[in-house]
Amino acid sequence: MNTLRLALAMNLLIAVSLTTTASGQDRLQKLFQARDTNDDGKVTAAELNNARVFSLLDLNGDGEITQAEAAKAVRQRFPRLAGTNQPETVTPDQPQHSPVAEPIRQGPQLLKPGQQGIGRLIPNLAFTDIQGNKHQLSDFSDRQAIVIALTGTGCPLCLKYAPTLAAIEKQYDSQNVAFVFINPNESERGERIDQAMKTHQFAGPYVSDPNNELLSALDAATTTEVFVLDAARTLAYRGAVDDQYGFGYALDQPRVNYLKNAIDDVIAGRRPNVKATSSPGCEIFYSDERQETDARGVTYHNQVSRIIQANCIECHRSGGIAPIALESYSEVKDYAGMIGNVVKRGIMPPWFAAPLPASDDSDPKRQHWANDRSLTKQDKETLFKWIQLGAPEGDPGDAPLPVSFPDGWLIGKPDAVFGFAEPVAIKATGIMPYKNIRVKTDLPADQWVQAIEIRPGKADVVHHVIVSVRDQNGRSIERDGFWGVYVPGNSTLVYPEGLAKKLPKGATLNFQMHYTPNGTATEDSTRIGLVFSKTSPKYEVKVAPIIDVRLRIPPNDPNYETVKELPLPNDVQVTGFLPHMHLRGKAARYELISDGQSEILLDVPQYDFNWQLLYKLSKPRMLRAGQTIRYTAWYDNSAGNPAIKDPNRTVRWGEQTHDEMMLGYVEFVQPIANE
Repeated sequence: MNTLRLALAMNLLIAVSLTTTASGQDRLQKLFQARDTNDDGKVTAAELNNARVFSLLDLNGDGEITQAEAAKAVRQRFPRLAGTNQPETVTPDQPQHSPVAEPIRQGPQLLKPGQQGIGRLIPNLAFTDIQGNKHQLSDFSDRQAIVIALTGTGCPLCLKYAPTLAAIEKQYDSQNVAFVFINPNESERGERIDQAMKTHQFAGPYVSDPNNELLSALDAATTTEVFVLDAARTLAYRGAVDDQYGFGYALDQPRVNYLKNAIDDVIAGRRPNVKATSSPGCEIFYSDERQETDARGVTYHNQVSRIIQANCIECHRSGGIAPIALESYSEVKDYAGMIGNVVKRGIMPPWFAAPLPASDDSDPKRQHWANDRSLTKQDKETLFKWIQLGAPEGDPGDAPLPVSFPDGWLIGKPDAVFGFAEPVAIKATGIMPYKNIRVKTDLPADQWVQAIEIRPGKADVVHHVIVSVRDQNGRSIERDGFWGVYVPGNSTLVYPEGLAKKLPKGATLNFQMHYTPNGTATEDSTRIGLVFSKTSPKYEVKVAPIIDVRLRIPPNDPNYETVKELPLPNDVQVTGFLPHMHLRGKAARYELISDGQSEILLDVPQYDFNWQLLYKLSKPRMLRAGQTIRYTAWYDNSAGNPAIKDPNRTVRWGEQTHDEMMLGYVEFVQPIANE
């Protein structure tokens, strides 16, 4: 047995050395699947069962390895075995001796909000300003928002942003927004700070923090970072002031005003659209290792309520789509056991994209998906610890501000609204097949649509909606791609100026409705609201389907695989992916094939039919002509799948849930030809 285990481990080591070839990638995937007994896309030490080989492959020491991590380990530690003497990845247009370096010009990058502490309670920090006045953050609880801005008199980017900060402080003075300025540098004291305050006329408290006590509590990263808190000291935004200045560049005017946008949102009671960015500036140096907050102090009001508020109650609330409300301490405590269960199993919050293989120069904190709902490791540990401690309530004074959910259209007043001619009857129990309901628009001319919102009539029984467009020729419903999407927590598609979707004149909208009876018979009348573009767009948002209408899933096959490809005849900017299958759908993957090499674009190792998620990229990805998008789907048509009745039949393409589909939607934008 030990010999067999060693052979398997060594085969894995050899396979990852061959990942520069298609056969090596296939071999690596099969070996990982053989050792990855729980199908989570990772191999643990127990699964590999060879401590020596595992220690060589586990680069980050987290007790688990991914395929990409293993391949990277071989390239770094065994360059000759990997077929190259270069331990670092190189770009195709660079000399082979030149490793990838960080770009010289760097601006703010979107970061994962959860990893940056967004939604958490900032402690009631106490500090003394340079004039000797004592303060606490709670002194500003009567303000609409609190801005904590790092600044300095030495860092070049701090100098550039000082007048910007002063102007923003002055702009929001009449809107009851408090500003606190923190200088983190021990060398910048006395006359230098006095001169800066006199020059820029900062009105808020200016604090010298040479021992980094305040910065450590904020976990500040650079000397240009700003933090926006609401009146309950909940962190709503952290990151750059704007994108006017960065490493290696300067603009006449900013393109994005991150700080002002965040302040406006907090004043209006909204969550900022952009919650966290990097902030190019001088990195903060912490001389002593910082200690994490003692988990024994976790309570509902100071931490757990904020995790629930940020991730759950948009659905789990009175009038929300979820069957259970989680808006109060008693409600969350009642369901604490179930919350721990679904979080541990990865069912909630709904997000099924596996982490992408990290390249050698990638930053795991950067936000790859614009709508990533996954909980951070820290948030999970906080929830588990709170449950283990018996779900203590804590001090209600630490509670976050309540979140309001507007009854009106989230996209603003629509220019056009279309809905069902007659309501759909929803039965009380059991399941319902898909309902396809067609709604005529009767538009006299083509329209460019910049925002789309789908509003169910009865949100508690509508689980998801896919809207597609039939032109006057009545073409296929789903094969041409989705036009609008509603899933729990995401009912809108809003595109920036210059981008829009086309709605042809006389078009018919097809609403594919997935209803989930909840114990009471009712009726639903779903509507769709549209905001038309006020200017002629430069780019059209489109959706391309990767499709297999000849799908044939054999009887009693627990892991049937089918593959289709989409060759790219032109350069294209891809913005998102939506895999679509029915009850037998098991897993899905998008890959980019270029010069015989494969790169994973989206991997969904555990597909859930109940969640038709659109995975939106945080910024468009340019793909080149000649490359190919490969879409692979896996199905479970066996007795081991409890969602199906008859695993003994061949399953073919069809629109109902007892049939199947193989659809890999790709959302992209392309220039609009001048007419």
